[in-house]
Amino acid sequence: QVQLVESGGGLVRAGGSLRLSCAASGRTFSPYVMSWFRQAPGKEREFVAATTFITRSGYSTYYADSMKGRFTISRDNAKNTVYLEMNSLKIEDTAVYYCAAHTGSVQYRTPSGYGYWGQGTQVTVSS
Repeated sequence: QVQLVESGGGLVRAGGSLRLSCAASGRTFSPYVMSWFRQAPGKEREFVAATTFITRSGYSTYYADSMKGRFTISRDNAKNTVYLEMNSLKIEDTAVYYCAAHTGSVQYRTPSGYGYWGQGTQVTVSS
């Protein structure tokens, strides 16, 4: 059984930083894509960033345009864990952040293609 467990959310002031983690468990689970999405109240789920597996120690990264330069996604393939470092946080970054994974190729910006989701972690940015 595959589980994605996020951690690291919380309350932070505007301009601050947070680091989210998502650990995937499952004896034979080898995700090709591991990504972050977010969903603010009353809004659709939004792509944040993605990684795709290249080698045991390598991966590619992709970002939503609005996140480039502020957010950094990274991945530890040996641990099946993906991270999201968020800097210069803005009030509009407030949302529930979800980790998503898929074992095959997927249109990484589209939520509907992912087979596995975490439960979400709340990020609240205050003024």
